[in-house]
Amino acid sequence: MSRKLLVLNSGSSSVKYRLFGLSDERVLVSGIIERIGEAPASPVGADGASGFTNHRQAITEVVHRLRESGELQEPNELFGIGHRVVHGGEAFSSAVVVDDAVIEAIRAAIPLAPLHNPPNLLGIEVCRELWPGVPQVAVFDTAFHQSMPPYAYRYALPKGFYRDDRIRRYGFHGSSFAYVTKRTAAYLGRSLESCNFIVLHLGNGASAAAIKQGRSVDTSMGMTPLAGLIMGTRCGDIDPGIVLYLMKSGKYSVSELERLLSTNSGLKGLAGANDMREVLACAEAGDGDARLAVEAYCYAIKKYIGSYLAVLGHVDALVFTGGIGEHAAPIRHKICSGLESCGITINIPKNTIEPGGMAELQAANSRVKILVVYTDEELEIARQSAEVIEARGVVSTE
Repeated sequence: MSRKLLVLNSGSSSVKYRLFGLSDERVLVSGIIERIGEAPASPVGADGASGFTNHRQAITEVVHRLRESGELQEPNELFGIGHRVVHGGEAFSSAVVVDDAVIEAIRAAIPLAPLHNPPNLLGIEVCRELWPGVPQVAVFDTAFHQSMPPYAYRYALPKGFYRDDRIRRYGFHGSSFAYVTKRTAAYLGRSLESCNFIVLHLGNGASAAAIKQGRSVDTSMGMTPLAGLIMGTRCGDIDPGIVLYLMKSGKYSVSELERLLSTNSGLKGLAGANDMREVLACAEAGDGDARLAVEAYCYAIKKYIGSYLAVLGHVDALVFTGGIGEHAAPIRHKICSGLESCGITINIPKNTIEPGGMAELQAANSRVKILVVYTDEELEIARQSAEVIEARGVVSTE
């Protein structure tokens, strides 16, 4: 019997799943259940929408779909289950087999990720009930960045805020950065330890990372995923005095400010739309707000590239990934334009061709390679989960 591993991403209103055959890393079944707790947009059970009122019902539906597919008839076919967990605080620098202590640590990190950790944790708890003998693994978005030095992750606040409340830079998108970093090194035929990269994960959520000798030494997101680059609906870096000003005005409650910064800012705040495809189309049609949004978006990224060039000294590759990074050629072009003096020169004709997984976009005279690398966070979670289970010698008792 071939070993199979289920990857589960239990979000605030959705559950994504992918069942892998570990022998060849083939995807056997995949899908998503969305709008959990919301009114159904299509008949109950249709992939991509649901009438499920809670995550327990949704994950039970995932089990049903897996059985209906014929790929998972019995629990003992599962080698393990890998769970994406957004925030592990400082407790985890790698993936771990879930036990009671791990669950308590994830629960303790809820104040750091109140929108993400509760559904992540619920997914783990439901799977432990449904498959009590199957090893569960938590793979943390924050773990990849635990290699940052203190001068990169500490904020200039009195030390008690770090000592008592663990207020610091954590960073996110760790599974994506881990996958892309390893795949880029392999593509270049280099060891991880010999590689310096600037990686741009550009999607509805977006962040940059400075990778030195294969390890994260800085990243744009902070204690929360609000900081750093302009995103689809998140503001990115702003003067914290703006928040104080708005609070003092008495016009906004804390929850209203949270909604403003998390769901009504970024591209949506500037251009009225959070989908970069729509923003680019509007900008091309002459919409001034959309043009400003594109300019501001690329300008913010360019500033991070400059700062990370200074941090790293030598850079082997500038890597684009995520939905926008992989598919939005105009954004890649605008980001790279003006960086020629830094050794980054894009080949415009190459940039216009859909990359198809992995592509080099640099001009012949570019000192730094410019790569597009399609990310695969679920595969990275599956690989890390399998490694942890094998290393611990944990086996299913189903």
